[in-house]
Amino acid sequence: MADATNVSWAWYGVVTIENFQGMLPENKENLLALLKGCAKWDRTSQHELYRLYYPYGMSVSIRYMQNEADAISVVNDGFMKVFKNLKSFDSSKPFKPWFRRIVVNTALTQISKNERRANQETTMETERDYPDRENILSQIGYKELVGLVQSLSTSYRAVFNMYVIDGFKHEEIAQALGISVSTSKSNLLRARKKLQAMVILQLQSNV
Repeated sequence: MADATNVSWAWYGVVTIENFQGMLPENKENLLALLKGCAKWDRTSQHELYRLYYPYGMSVSIRYMQNEADAISVVNDGFMKVFKNLKSFDSSKPFKPWFRRIVVNTALTQISKNERRANQETTMETERDYPDRENILSQIGYKELVGLVQSLSTSYRAVFNMYVIDGFKHEEIAQALGISVSTSKSNLLRARKKLQAMVILQLQSNV
C-alpha cells in the first residue's frame, strides 16, 4: 500500500472537489464489489480502493494540514478507518461524501494532537465588510487557494476549510473543534479577512 503515496503531488494540487467526480469509479456495482472485498480485508481490493481514492483524499487533507507529510499521514490513517468501519457504511448512499468526512475528521484529530489551542472567546466582528465565500473562492484558482489557506494559523485554517469548502455548519464546527459557536464565526471572519488581503496582494503582483 505504501507505494501509492508516490502519486504526483501535482494531482491533488489542481483537483477540485467538484471536478474530481469524473476521475472516480462511475459504475456503482463495481465500487460496491470493491468495498465488499475491502470489508473482508482482501488486500487486492484495499490496494485498488486506495489507488483510486488516494488523490481525492489528499485534495481534502492537504487543505487542513500544514505540510505534505502530515497530509499523507492523515490520508493513510483515514483509509485504515475506512477499512475498519466499512460495515457501518450505508451502501445506498454515495461513498465519496462518507470517505471525505472520515478524512476531515481524521485531520481534525491530528490537528488537536498537534496543537492544544486555548478555548478563548473572541470578540465578534461585523460580517458586512467581508466578501462572501463565493467571492473568496472565485478570485483565484484552487491550487492558489490551497497555498493561501495553508498559510493561515491552524485554528483559522480548520474553520475556513470546514465552513467554506466542506459545508459544515458553525454548530458542527464548534463541536468538532471543542470551541464555541461564536469563536467559530469569529475565526471564519478573521480567516476571510486575511485571505482577502492575500488575494489582493497576489492579484496585484500578477498585474
